[in-house]
Amino acid sequence: MCSFIMAIQRSILRQAALVFGTLGMIAALFPLDSQALPLFARQTGQNCMACHAGGQFPELTPYGRMFKLTGYTIGDRVKVPLSVMALATYTKVGDTSKSDNSAGDFQKNGSPIFANASAFLGGKITDNIGAFVQWTYDNYAAPTADGSSYTGHAGMDNVDIRYADRFITPSRDLIFGVSLNNNPSVSDPWNTAAAWMQYVPVPSPTSNQFIDGAAPFPGFGSGGNLAGINMYMYLNKLVYAELGTYQTAKGIFSPLSAGLDNAGTTKLQGANNPYWRLALTHEWGPHNIMVGTSGMIAHVYDDPTDTSDSNSVSRILNTGLDAQYQYILDPHTVTAQVAYMRQKTDYSANTVAANHDGTNVSPYFAADGITPLAPFNDSDTTNVFRAKLTYVYQAKYGGSLAFFNLTGTTNTALQSSGYDSNGQVTSNDPMETGIASTRVNGNLSGNPATRGLTYEAFWMPVQYARVGVQYTAYDKYNGATDNYDGLGRNARDNNSLFFYVWGAY
Repeated sequence: MCSFIMAIQRSILRQAALVFGTLGMIAALFPLDSQALPLFARQTGQNCMACHAGGQFPELTPYGRMFKLTGYTIGDRVKVPLSVMALATYTKVGDTSKSDNSAGDFQKNGSPIFANASAFLGGKITDNIGAFVQWTYDNYAAPTADGSSYTGHAGMDNVDIRYADRFITPSRDLIFGVSLNNNPSVSDPWNTAAAWMQYVPVPSPTSNQFIDGAAPFPGFGSGGNLAGINMYMYLNKLVYAELGTYQTAKGIFSPLSAGLDNAGTTKLQGANNPYWRLALTHEWGPHNIMVGTSGMIAHVYDDPTDTSDSNSVSRILNTGLDAQYQYILDPHTVTAQVAYMRQKTDYSANTVAANHDGTNVSPYFAADGITPLAPFNDSDTTNVFRAKLTYVYQAKYGGSLAFFNLTGTTNTALQSSGYDSNGQVTSNDPMETGIASTRVNGNLSGNPATRGLTYEAFWMPVQYARVGVQYTAYDKYNGATDNYDGLGRNARDNNSLFFYVWGAY
């Protein structure tokens, strides 16, 4: 363990000398006027610490959760209800040598980049109606075939438009609301929710495929860019309940997936795709705690461009458990989070039929080069567990430690590496068997198991900017610790250093 930590320290020190000066100059570009606050802070007249634990956006404090639950309506309407956010990053992958195309597998590795930016529109509209609308530009959305240049693209990100009201009597405090949103759990006020536990935006270049934000997180199999209407209530700051249903973002709901083409828009069958959330909460002094559960059933078309066949619909069931503890008393902020999500995917009738008619079989063989592999599964189950501990001092200096663990069923359909008819695993098929394996992202085992730790340190020079560094270390990837792609790549080769400068105004 000591040698492992020392290796991490040496890697961080080597890269810090190269990039920290660049990131510091970018951080200096953020304005320092303490009155120039992001949208919601301008509306409420509060600083960022009031809504965000230790000032670290987007994690919410009890006051921040109350602001969200009451429909973003606390305070006065601002004349220009707009904020912007930008991210600059630097990523270094541990080993890029075991690749047939390192420029493609690790785009922009070791290069500082301007990754993406978002514009936010929202806040108080009426005394009972408010909104949170995020539009995001990805500077590296579409690389050319050789990865030498990129085309940017913008589209709708998270949307949460609410009606809310609050009823207070001597014995009752009830908040009731309705949310129109495009991402299951984006309406949730806790950061253990699937939409919020991963918080630093992930840049598109492939060098970022192993950073913490791209590692396993609990999530819903339906994905986002949907249209959902959810009702929720929060009673006596004790019980939170939410119930809703989702459908394809089309017709009057099409703005919720604006910027995505037809092939990139998730297509659900009908509107019978229920989502639920239940949580118990308690506050005492500087402490607050939540224990909750959530889930969703989604009926997703295999091909988003063809929704004419009801037999091409897969059923995805998600059930999750989560908990969060916060201690907030200046100058200290402590947050502990755990989240677990189980996902069971029952593949469509068309997929199941193809699995058994002999046309949908693995191209690979057992190690003897003769024995065929087992047929594809008719259903699969995955389990994702995340735990994170964060400490912030004076809303300026912070650090965190996160653990992630993905397990699941073994399925030959997951294999992208394997033995050919000569009993070899090759990426260039020298014997012309027609069977080649994938380097870097290949999976020899057919199992998704991935496990690791992320260490993070960050500094907030002003309340709307954060400079941070993460080191993500793997001890298992794609089902194995060593040689997971069959071509010599080990889980630890994916260890990644990630610097970021993230600011909002």
